[in-house]
Amino acid sequence: MLEVGNRIVMVSGASRGIGRAVVDRLLASGFRVSAGLRDPSRLAESERLMTYRYDAEDARSPISWVNATVARWGGIDAIVNAAGINPKVRVSDEGENELDEMWRVNVKGPLRLVRATLPHLAVCGHGRVINLGSLAGKRVGSNVGYAMTKFAVVALTHGIRREGRAAGIRATVICPGYVATDMTLNDDEIPRHEMSQPGDIARLVETALMLPNNASVSEMLVHCQFEPML
Repeated sequence: MLEVGNRIVMVSGASRGIGRAVVDRLLASGFRVSAGLRDPSRLAESERLMTYRYDAEDARSPISWVNATVARWGGIDAIVNAAGINPKVRVSDEGENELDEMWRVNVKGPLRLVRATLPHLAVCGHGRVINLGSLAGKRVGSNVGYAMTKFAVVALTHGIRREGRAAGIRATVICPGYVATDMTLNDDEIPRHEMSQPGDIARLVETALMLPNNASVSEMLVHCQFEPML
């Protein structure tokens, strides 16, 4: 297993849900965390936590965030792409505004952040990319638009694994089902106490960050209920 040391991890979507749980978990374990969120005032900075205004829809935002992180700590060891949205889009719906928004946030956002960090991840020899996917990226439910974006996140993760391997970069996509966050507040298919908890997903993120180059895991499927063929 890798040591925490002074490793620097960038976390998007850090103000709430899984992203916030990841920030709390990594800080508790001794990592230095650069938290990207639309409203930095929602997190108080500390010696091991910096905050930065990050907008996944803004193509310039990843570059400025990466530059600020490197300026403060001198490098980047890992990124966790946790920012995401899930307005419901069905095949029969008219219009593409919500689908386009999901594509910008859920797919282009992680891609742009990975591109901006690759040169820094390659320096340390054990760069890590953790993408928050979904079981919707492995099978399709009622929200086909969300599934389309999460299938793309799985593909992005495997592309990073291929292109970054020689430089020691490893990528993992974590695909949970229902998680008890505000994103699932209106879902009544399963009781909230039976859903996975954000803190448990955060521990899986930490585990992926600690695995050595020769024991990386490409996909983690996380179930809170039985689903056949997954």
